[in-house]
Amino acid sequence: MVARALSFGSVAEAYERYRPGYPVELLELVTAYAGEPVGTALEIGAGTGKATRLFAQGGIAVTATEPDAAMLAELRKHVPAEVTTLQAAFEDLPLDSSYDLVYAAAALHWTNPEGRWDRMAALVRPGGVFTSFGVPIQLADPDLREVARAARAPYLDDDGVPSPDGTPAERPMQWPGTELQQTEWFTDVRQAIIERPLTISAEDYVGQLSTVSAYVMLDPADRDEVFRRTLQALPETVELDAQIHIHLARRAPWTTCT
Repeated sequence: MVARALSFGSVAEAYERYRPGYPVELLELVTAYAGEPVGTALEIGAGTGKATRLFAQGGIAVTATEPDAAMLAELRKHVPAEVTTLQAAFEDLPLDSSYDLVYAAAALHWTNPEGRWDRMAALVRPGGVFTSFGVPIQLADPDLREVARAARAPYLDDDGVPSPDGTPAERPMQWPGTELQQTEWFTDVRQAIIERPLTISAEDYVGQLSTVSAYVMLDPADRDEVFRRTLQALPETVELDAQIHIHLARRAPWTTCT
């Protein structure tokens, strides 16, 4: 998992080009949940700054942290000058500051589960908000999903990241909500989805796949063949199920980190 987590630097420019950004509806949902002005925010695993830009445009003072130097360099090309940036993994962040909001955009599953929520609680001020969200890259048409699966099958069994705590897909509450419900540090755990269908070219779809860790970790020749087979099998344009999956929780005000 560590190797996959640190694999994105080699595709930083493609990540910026092909990964979709986040809509203002996400900012509105998080700030409405907070119920009070959000002045400061810490982002974990900021990547190229897709979510950084969204929260910064909301007038929030964002500190964006990212362990990969190449990803952070790409982020710095695109975020407002007032955003504070720091090269650091979640596990290495200093715990001497707390924030109104701490969030992770498609990054929380790369963090070390041991002590995850104790450390998170130290970074969120009492009464503050934690949120995790992401956009699974998935074709909307189940028949095309099968076509894409068949194209990669000789080289890759699965291109997703399994649920970190093994929660079955049919359960009403998914990870990390399942873990948040179990920790004393957080309360009022909620799960939400923002619907967002996207139509893109098959080439751009393959461009998105090129930023997924499972493909990045393939042997280059195998990766090129998977992408060739996928492009050959798909129509010129495809529809994506680009739902944004969101979990929110509030730092319990009655607990104190020591």
